[in-house]
This record gives sequence, C-alpha cells and structure tokens, in this order.
Amino acid sequence: MFLSNFLIIGQQVMVLFILIAVGFICGKKGVINEKASKVMTDIVLYIVTPCVMVSAFQREFSTDTLIKVLIAALTALVILIASILLARLVFRTKEIARRKVLQFAVIFSNCGFMSLPLQKELLGEDGWFFGSIFVAVFNIVVWTYGLFDMSGDKKQLSVKRLALNPGIIGAVAAILLFVFSVQLPPIILQPVTHLANLNTPVPMLIIGFYLSQADFKKAFSDKGAYLAGAFRLIVIPLAAAFAMVLLKLDRTMIIAFAIACSAPTAATTTMFSAKFDRDVDLSVSVVASTTILSLLTMPLIVSLVWSIC
Repeated sequence: MFLSNFLIIGQQVMVLFILIAVGFICGKKGVINEKASKVMTDIVLYIVTPCVMVSAFQREFSTDTLIKVLIAALTALVILIASILLARLVFRTKEIARRKVLQFAVIFSNCGFMSLPLQKELLGEDGWFFGSIFVAVFNIVVWTYGLFDMSGDKKQLSVKRLALNPGIIGAVAAILLFVFSVQLPPIILQPVTHLANLNTPVPMLIIGFYLSQADFKKAFSDKGAYLAGAFRLIVIPLAAAFAMVLLKLDRTMIIAFAIACSAPTAATTTMFSAKFDRDVDLSVSVVASTTILSLLTMPLIVSLVWSIC
C-alpha cells in the first residue's frame, strides 16, 4: 500500500520537477531572466492566485461545508502558530540576520506554488479546496507576523497593506461568493478557471529560474540550512499530520494539509531577506536545498500520511 502510494505521489512530484527543470534550463539559457521572472511572479500573485481561490470556492453552499471551511482555517492557523513557536525555540543564534532567515524558512512553506498543483492532481477539487483555505490563512500570517518578524519594524504592519494583498482579496471574494451562493456565469467562470490552471506550470518555471541562479555548492554546505530543511520537510509535516489524524479530522483535509506542510521553503524567504537586509545568501541556500530535497521527502511524507488515514 505504502509503496503504491509512494509511486503514484512520486510520479506527480516528478511531473512538477520536470516543469521546474524546464524553468532551470530557460534560466541558464537566458530565455527567462530576472525581469521576466518578476513579471511572471506578479502574474501569479496578482491574477492566478486570486483566480485559484475563486475557482476552488465555486461550489454549492451548505452549513456542513461552511463548518469544514472554519475547521480547516482554524487547523491551518494552529499549524502555523505551532511552527512559529518551534522555529523560535530551535533557532536562537545571536546573529539576527541569520536567525530571522532560518526561522522564516522553517515556518513558511511553498504551499501555493508547490502544493496546490499536487493537491489538485491527487485529491481533485476537494483537495484544491482545502489547499486554497491553507493558502488563504498562510497569506494572512506571512503578511502580518512574517513581515513584522523579518523586518523588525512595526510600521510594516498596516491594514492597507493586508487589505491590498492579492491573496487576501482573492480569498475574501471567493468566500463571499461561496457564502452568498453566487455562481459565476460560464462566460466569467471559464476564463477564471483557465487562469487558475496556470498555477501549475508558471510557478514551476519561476522556481526553476531561481534554482538556475543558486550556488548549489554553498546551498548544500550550510549546516543551518540542513537543520532548517529537516524541520521544514520532515518534522513539521509529520507532527501536523499525526495531530490531525489523532483528532480524526476530514481525511482529504489531512492529506491536503500534509502536502502543504511538506512543501519546501517559500520563495518569499528570499524576497523578504533582500528587502530587509537579512542573510540573502542563506535564504537562497535554504530555498534551493529544500526544493531539491523535497523531490524525495514530499512523496515519502504524503505516502505515509495517505497510508495511515
């Protein structure tokens, strides 16, 4: 059973890595450059991600479904809070720039770019639905706690910044449409769905480009990056999954959240590091090393969770 699940999940992860490899080659050949990657990132953040939210929540409203949404949102928040406490407990080096990067790298996974495509392929629309809820909560936490902790500046926290975040806007719009049972007409829903489907290929190309710029020798020689990777790829997803299993939560949600938690370190780690003068080289090392290692760890973790659910 485990081996069968591992092969199925490993095949889906390999599909994502083939797309990443295309982005890597494009980066090495100059087909995708820094400017192009930023434009592609903006397209994903400002257009594709909101469309993913809206598309995932286009389902018939029911009290049972609403309760599932609330339970899922609370569960995602608890997982992220527990990750914050764990990261602050484990990484306490006096070098602030290094400590902030390692803590951020452990807390925040690439749950949008890497997880949503896998959740949809393995679990269908329900998996995508739960994955979108996790991403919505993730966006709130990363643009509040994550922004404040990485910058160390309370002024970075603003209602305006949070309200204008595309992920938050998409989540709010999707939930309002769901709660008020508003079904978009086909002429609107079809373009939204097509744009949402870009969430698989485009982010993979972006990740591939950033990997093409990484120093792999350095990425796999930093002990801090290895420790952060162990917590990001193994400890947190296993702890979260077993806790959810013990609480007897919805099986699809458990697997979807296990996928989200087992994803590599978020690329936002490098974006915030550069913006707030933290250890950028370390952030690139953690993102690169966890992304490569997740080729093995994601199928192992998800297969294990799938087997015990």
